[in-house]
Amino acid sequence: MNFLKRYFFIIFLSVSFQGLVAQVNDTDSAKSKELLKKAGKSFLNLECQKSLNFAKASLEISLKNEDYLQSAKAYNLIGLNFEEFSDYKKAIEFYNKGLEFANKTTNDTVKGWLHNNLGNVYCYRKINFKKGIENYKKGIYFSEKLNDEYEITFSKLNIGSAYFAIEDFNSGIRYFNEIKNYVDREGELEAKISLNSNLGLYYNHLNNFKKAEEYYIKAVEFCEQNDIELIKSNAVVVYKDISNLYFKMKNFEKAHHYLLKHEELKDKIYNEDRINEVKVAGLAIQQDEINRKISQIEAQKKIQDEKLKNNRQFIIFSSIIVFILILLLLSFVRNNRLKAKINKKLQKANLELLEAKEKAEEASQLKTQFISTISHELRTPLYGVVGITDIILDEHKELANSPHLKSLKFSAKYLLSLVNDILKVYKIEEKQVILDEMVFNIYDELATIKDSLYFLAIKNSNQIHIDVDSNIPEVVIGDKIRLSQIFINLISNSLKFTTNGYVTVKASLVEKTGNKTQIKFQVIDNGIGIAKKDQEKVFEKFVQVVRKEDDYQGTGLGLTIVKKMVELFKGTITLESEVNKGTTVTFILPFESDVEKAGEIINNLKVDLSSKRDYKILVVEDNKINQVVTRKLLENNNFKCEIVDDGYAAIDILEKTNFDAILMDINMPLINGFETSKIIRQKGNTIPIIAVTAFDKQDIEEKIKEAQIDEVIVKPFDSKKLFEVIKRFVEE
Repeated sequence: MNFLKRYFFIIFLSVSFQGLVAQVNDTDSAKSKELLKKAGKSFLNLECQKSLNFAKASLEISLKNEDYLQSAKAYNLIGLNFEEFSDYKKAIEFYNKGLEFANKTTNDTVKGWLHNNLGNVYCYRKINFKKGIENYKKGIYFSEKLNDEYEITFSKLNIGSAYFAIEDFNSGIRYFNEIKNYVDREGELEAKISLNSNLGLYYNHLNNFKKAEEYYIKAVEFCEQNDIELIKSNAVVVYKDISNLYFKMKNFEKAHHYLLKHEELKDKIYNEDRINEVKVAGLAIQQDEINRKISQIEAQKKIQDEKLKNNRQFIIFSSIIVFILILLLLSFVRNNRLKAKINKKLQKANLELLEAKEKAEEASQLKTQFISTISHELRTPLYGVVGITDIILDEHKELANSPHLKSLKFSAKYLLSLVNDILKVYKIEEKQVILDEMVFNIYDELATIKDSLYFLAIKNSNQIHIDVDSNIPEVVIGDKIRLSQIFINLISNSLKFTTNGYVTVKASLVEKTGNKTQIKFQVIDNGIGIAKKDQEKVFEKFVQVVRKEDDYQGTGLGLTIVKKMVELFKGTITLESEVNKGTTVTFILPFESDVEKAGEIINNLKVDLSSKRDYKILVVEDNKINQVVTRKLLENNNFKCEIVDDGYAAIDILEKTNFDAILMDINMPLINGFETSKIIRQKGNTIPIIAVTAFDKQDIEEKIKEAQIDEVIVKPFDSKKLFEVIKRFVEE
């Protein structure tokens, strides 16, 4: 068995000081390093007394300066001297002290040295092989952490030797095989001696004497190339091992020759004088350690005396603190009682707020239900009134100019407009309105609105002018329906309060950044104007600043809807007016002007394909008047229809007769339109179902999806829209 790592530490120690002294400005630190360098060289020459004296002097300086790294190196070198010539237990003690200081640094190299040297002591001196191997493995960990192949090699040499020492040759040979190529190619002399002597031991164990002799002779040759005193101690082991081999081979002459060399070198190296030198120098170092401990004890005693001296002051101070704490505790108890009272009040207030919140939510639900019910109940008869009026006019052409029928139709439309305005404001306030994305041209849209308001304009002899900035993009993306509602309300309002005048609609580009475009719109008239005191009121609900004697239309919601629509667009609106001079309403809206996105939206639009085929429609409607209106509307446009009064009748007739589509009323007795549609779908029938209802579409959207209804048309409706929807679903 041959442990040789100790030599590596000393060489590394000596080399590591080159150039360091010049870099350190501190005189004591430089002196400590120089002394340790001398200690290392002395140890290599087995001048142990000198080595220990230098190491002791270096240690005193590094401890004084709290230089943990230098202290660890000094303890490592002292441990090496003790291990080699004196006391193994003391060597372990000094190595552990070195580790204590090394662990206070980030220097993994020194930590690796100390763990390997501890492994040497435990294994080489046969103290505890298990502990030795554990320390070798820690040495390998630090070497691999540094990625230092030189360090890794010596660590693996040591652990392999340890496994051989306990005759675990299978575990040991693995480490030697891992480093053999590196040692043969680049290894130091000491590493080559260790590797070859251990391989000789391995093949001796296998009784392969020829191979064992070959490796031992190589080890001997490397030993004889050496001129360093410390490495000669390794030759002592090699000579003993090769002598044992030759004795086993019964070559007694060579066995005797190497045994004599072993004894001669052993007596030369491990002579009594050297051992005594180490003991003497070691006693001085141990005495220093004892003195340091005594000094530490005295320092601690002095600190204790100071503490006792200040104890009286501490007690007085503590008493004051305790008194203050008692006062604070009393204050804390008092505050807690106050907090408890306040918490009770807060809990009561919270309960009241919770009740108020629940009542508010209940009121909101009742409001929603009320608005939905009122709109349904009003739209249903209005559908009948408008529809029957159209039927009368269609069947009796001679009554086309009847003032009574015109009044009837006008009144119905007025009532419908009132319902729609109230519902529209409510929907916006409840944030139930979502803007759609449509592609349109600003000028075309304004021209269409101008045409639709032609008759209202000529009623008061007014003219409508359109002025669109040429810098505005050709197409923009936004909700053109709600933009139209803004303009119709504003322009209608201007036309109503202007006589023999004009209404100008301007559109100008404010800013275009990338695909974002901001456009300023103005509706300008030279009508009667609005007084300053009334200008802030005009956007409020149900407010009519001026009412013409012959005008009984208007809910006072028009400008309220305009303002809320502009806010829905995330735009701004202002009003300027002067009595008898006119009014200007200005609003700025953002739009997108992305050409590619516009192309995608246009491509996704469905095209209405006309068809001349006859359609057979099932109408499910319980209201007799609405039955008459719907039948007449369909038959006048070449649709065939059959009418049933309730959902059960619809389910029965679908078992016997085929239809192209179903017009389904929602609010019916016995079974409503949703449940009827669900049953139809459960039977596997895929016929298009179009809900024709007076409920607002957004109020019933979730139920529509659940019932698998294809589309919703709200009463009263435009007949063209109804026919377009029927054709779209039937012809898909």
